[in-house]
Amino acid sequence: MSELQLKANLSRPDDFYAALLAAHEGLSKAESDALNARLILILANHIGDQSVLKQALSAALAARHPAGGNT
Repeated sequence: MSELQLKANLSRPDDFYAALLAAHEGLSKAESDALNARLILILANHIGDQSVLKQALSAALAARHPAGGNT
């Protein structure tokens, strides 16, 4: 079983963030959502480890609803 990497692991995160934003420029909300879905599925396929993907889902859900938070 592999472990999900949650520590910073991108050598140039700002560059990736800028590229991600640029990819969404000019897209409608529906097109942007579809792009995000395709990107998630492509990256999930690249990772390929069901355990890591489930850990990522749990981490994403926990970040949305932190323990004791009101959101």
